[in-house]
Amino acid sequence: MSHNDTLRSITAALKLSDASLATIVALGGGNAETATLSTYLKGRDDVGFAPCPPTVMAQFLNGLVTFKRGSQEGQAPAPLETAVTNNVVLKKIRVALALKDRDIATLFVRAGIVVSKSERAAFFRHRDDTHYRECSDPVLEKFLASLTG
Repeated sequence: MSHNDTLRSITAALKLSDASLATIVALGGGNAETATLSTYLKGRDDVGFAPCPPTVMAQFLNGLVTFKRGSQEGQAPAPLETAVTNNVVLKKIRVALALKDRDIATLFVRAGIVVSKSERAAFFRHRDDTHYRECSDPVLEKFLASLTG
């Protein structure tokens, strides 16, 4: 999934305004203007479309965690992961929305995807772990779509 598609899906699912989007990116250490961010939300064929850079996506995800959970007193901000994979998106959504395994299982069922408990756990493992499983684009798309309903 492209960063633009992911950003568009998350903002739609969480009903975030353009101003909220700018605030969230700022919380993640970025300084993108609302006008710039709105170009990332446009469709690929729309006039004014711009590809969302990995750093902005990473700042958005880190900022989303802070926006939803609050800042941690006395703790350094999360490091910026510039390689934003589908698994990283899943992890950040899980943390930001304080989702437990039961909640994630419900969202996968709502999305019409059968994912066992061990498969779900594999999505959240470190890339070097032998049980790590890559989250595919269709799985992430359906998961993000299930957040809305």
